[in-house]
Amino acid sequence: MDQRTTDELLAGLEHVRSSPPDGGTVELIVRRPAVDLRELLDEGDLDTDVGLVGDRWHLGSSPTNDSQLTVMNARLAQLIASDRQHWALAGDQLYVDLDLSMENLPAGTRLSLGDAVIEVSDVPHTGCAKYSARFGTVALKFVNKSPGRELRLRGLNARVVEPGRVRVGDTISKLER
Repeated sequence: MDQRTTDELLAGLEHVRSSPPDGGTVELIVRRPAVDLRELLDEGDLDTDVGLVGDRWHLGSSPTNDSQLTVMNARLAQLIASDRQHWALAGDQLYVDLDLSMENLPAGTRLSLGDAVIEVSDVPHTGCAKYSARFGTVALKFVNKSPGRELRLRGLNARVVEPGRVRVGDTISKLER
């Protein structure tokens, strides 16, 4: 897979920033049943105990209820991975067309998607060695440093507060506090 240069990432940043602040869509659902295994789903069930049913999150070394799911901006996934089939390599479960910035979605914000409701965590979601190996050191620095961190370009952590089914194409909307 081709890795993006800093100039390519910066050139695509405005498109990512123009993601809708509300009323976006679920673009991809990915279940990770085992290490390095990805299943692209048309729909999935979100559960308050295990996050995405069938995903290995709850079997990890230090799962917390504040980070049951990771949500990534689909426009950023497209920017770093190009081919939609490679988006899942980022390791997130939900890829959405929505502004995930801290300003738009502060910790505690609740989002409805499909029949479920999730809550944005204050636990940061950052890139790791696997992310760097798959998308490059340039991409890792791009998402982990300013303004990438404030824009949550690497994505956000969330917990399930109301279980339910979510489908690709579902609207994702902010709920009143």
